[in-house]
Amino acid sequence: MKLSLFGRTAVALFATLILGLGMTGCGGGTIAYMWVLGQQYNQISAFKVDDYTGNLTQVPHEPFATNGTVPVDIKVKPGGRYVYVLNQGTGGAQGVHATSGNISVFSVGGDGTLTFQISYQSQGFNSKWMEFDATGSTLYVLDQYSPSGDGNGAITAFSADSSSGRLTLIQNTQSCGNATCPTYFEVGDTTTPNFMPSPFMMKSSGTCLFTANGNKIAPYAFNAGQLILQPTGVFSVGHKVSSITGNGSLLVVTDDAATGSGDTAPNSVTLYTIGAGCNLTVAQNGVTSLTQFGTANPEYAMIDATGKYLYVLNQANVGGGVTVPSSTIMAFIIQSGTNILQAIAGSPYGVGAQPVEIVEDPTSQYFYVSSGNGGTITGKLFQPTDGTLSNLTRGSTFSTSDNKSSNLAISGAID
Repeated sequence: MKLSLFGRTAVALFATLILGLGMTGCGGGTIAYMWVLGQQYNQISAFKVDDYTGNLTQVPHEPFATNGTVPVDIKVKPGGRYVYVLNQGTGGAQGVHATSGNISVFSVGGDGTLTFQISYQSQGFNSKWMEFDATGSTLYVLDQYSPSGDGNGAITAFSADSSSGRLTLIQNTQSCGNATCPTYFEVGDTTTPNFMPSPFMMKSSGTCLFTANGNKIAPYAFNAGQLILQPTGVFSVGHKVSSITGNGSLLVVTDDAATGSGDTAPNSVTLYTIGAGCNLTVAQNGVTSLTQFGTANPEYAMIDATGKYLYVLNQANVGGGVTVPSSTIMAFIIQSGTNILQAIAGSPYGVGAQPVEIVEDPTSQYFYVSSGNGGTITGKLFQPTDGTLSNLTRGSTFSTSDNKSSNLAISGAID
């Protein structure tokens, strides 16, 4: 049976619509875009996330240059229109400060492509991490070394324009002297002689911003772009910190020190409740050892969007055994009311070698983990009723364009 001209036109228009939405007969369309940093070639791999399968397909014209060297962090401005890449640069040791680090700003196209716009300089040296405040209007950049040369770290604050994504430096108006205001916020502990903070990571949680500095955490409050170190001062956790994360009421701290190292909480994860004034209190269960689950070297953690589950990335296993994969995700239920961690049956789950970061897609169907060794992304199907993870139905490992993958970011619809 032949179709009329009207019928043929309708079919053609429908086919065009399907292609425009990224749909196929086997998939359900694109629900998110994901970008992965590569440190071998200083570039960004880009993928579309399929709704039906969770599979990743490459975005046209990827990879994209980071417009800098040694990319260490990537963040998406809420709304999904702009992506920020933190390039650490070369050098960076105290006294041999790097000068090539920058923050590259990219606009996001309708198909997930990135177009470089402009770059900015943080005020300190050897950049480590970026965080937006809760509103997405202020971007904070953490540097290991302050411009003052006093051994402290520094945070540079920028206001992020909602219409252009461009950054404007925010002065530290709390420390103005002789009408001159610093262009950064010091990160350190002036109460401890010869304390070298070496801050390496930040986490914004509610109205608080926390920096991880060796075995200490510094709590700051947001106020119109200003950072105010809280009266409680720098909080000593008594053990080595390898990562921090949080969700407004909890701060999660991992420790990757080996057992027998003299660390008070080796190879562990600890929950802290966040109180008034960004004060930290150890949760009821205290420290949860990861050794009992056969995992080692926790380097990153994530609380899911519902706040019910905690996922910890481990780069090794205990004693090189064969019963537990060498790199894993350890999953926990965060028991409501007590904040006690309960291991989820079936975990730990195997992932690519040396996992770096884990993200949850905006529809809470899939998790993705970047691997620092081999340049792969591991996808997992997320079951929100019990927090379990399983392999994707059509393959769970995806190759990036760089053998040394680093941090990653994901975004849903572009507003």
